[in-house]
Amino acid sequence: MDLPKPSVFDLSAAEKLQLVEDLWDDLASDSSAVPIHEWQREEVARRRVNLERFPASAISWGELKRRALAVAGSPDPATPLTDRSPILP
Repeated sequence: MDLPKPSVFDLSAAEKLQLVEDLWDDLASDSSAVPIHEWQREEVARRRVNLERFPASAISWGELKRRALAVAGSPDPATPLTDRSPILP
């Protein structure tokens, strides 16, 4: 008798998140394996030019976290973020 094949859709939410994290870490370990599209290169170039022309438009990492937490509706914008904390719902 054949058993049904396991599926990622049968995993719990916590297991799915762990799988995604593991996949992300694996991809991040070799950035050359992830293709960069031309539109992405153009966007980075556009942002770099904008930053060079308007350096005051830059914000700090702390300000970015504060804004992201505010958008996410965090009850405490002073809550520290870790590298693995979701910042958007």
